Amino acid sequence: MLSEFREFIAKGNVMDLAVGVIIGGAFATITTSLTADLIMPLVGWIFGGVDFSSKFILLGSIPEGIAATDYAALKKAGVAMIGYGAFLTAVINFLILAFVIFLLVKWVNKVMRRGPDAPAGPSEVDLLTEIRDELRKNRGLSPIQDE
Repeated sequence: MLSEFREFIAKGNVMDLAVGVIIGGAFATITTSLTADLIMPLVGWIFGGVDFSSKFILLGSIPEGIAATDYAALKKAGVAMIGYGAFLTAVINFLILAFVIFLLVKWVNKVMRRGPDAPAGPSEVDLLTEIRDELRKNRGLSPIQDE
């Protein structure tokens, strides 16, 4: 069983997948930074200085000593709330990541595109007919003559 597992791991597809997952994790960090540090501040500026990452709706009571507007502290304290700003940021993150992957796949398909397919040869029936006619010819029979 151990040798089968080693063979499975050594296959190219598994290694390619592992590399893809690692690169994907690193790319997700870049995408998160792009969203949190560039896009969302720009969106907030367009909408009048609103910071979407800390927009929420309180569902529970606020503990003593925590400001009602401090999203991170409320979340850390376990206060029930709906963090729609964090969700909006995650959705934008996903859309950016999906678009970049779409562009990457489109580019790879363009680069990997093969030339035109070779013209198809004769069909099986054509080959068999040709062989039959050649055999008959070698026996001295007419191609249209039946034995």
